[in-house]
Amino acid sequence: MATARTTTDDPGRAARRARAWARRLALQALYQWDVSGGGAAELIEQFTACEEYGRADPEYFARLVAGAVAGAGELDARLAPLLDRGLERLDPVERSMLRCACFELLHCPEVPAPVTLAEATRLAGRFGTERGCRYVNAVLDRLARELRPPPAAGAGGGGDA
Repeated sequence: MATARTTTDDPGRAARRARAWARRLALQALYQWDVSGGGAAELIEQFTACEEYGRADPEYFARLVAGAVAGAGELDARLAPLLDRGLERLDPVERSMLRCACFELLHCPEVPAPVTLAEATRLAGRFGTERGCRYVNAVLDRLARELRPPPAAGAGGGGDA
């Protein structure tokens, strides 16, 4: 008889879940920053008191929040050409999710682009609207193809297998 696996059986799964929680909290922190301002250090400290914080990867959460706040100008410049309207006209949830995912695509190469897109789309759908979720997915799909193009067919080969 098979038994259910727990996250302790698969450390990789536990790490992925902790990063998913870090992204969720980072979205919430970036939303708060977007609508009310403040500094990254204040946000990070405030969110450490959240009940869900214990489920998150604390280093990854801090990396996302600090990086997106500090790099907002760069992130916005990367996103602007991909939008059909000004960034300021986006819903704050969409804008926050786009910034968070853009930071991850630019500065977290260890995270596969499909993971970033899937998580961003899921979170945008959970905290935003269905239309916003689709919009976030479309923008990030174009951004991912620009920032992390798939390897050309036959590239990387040439050596003995």
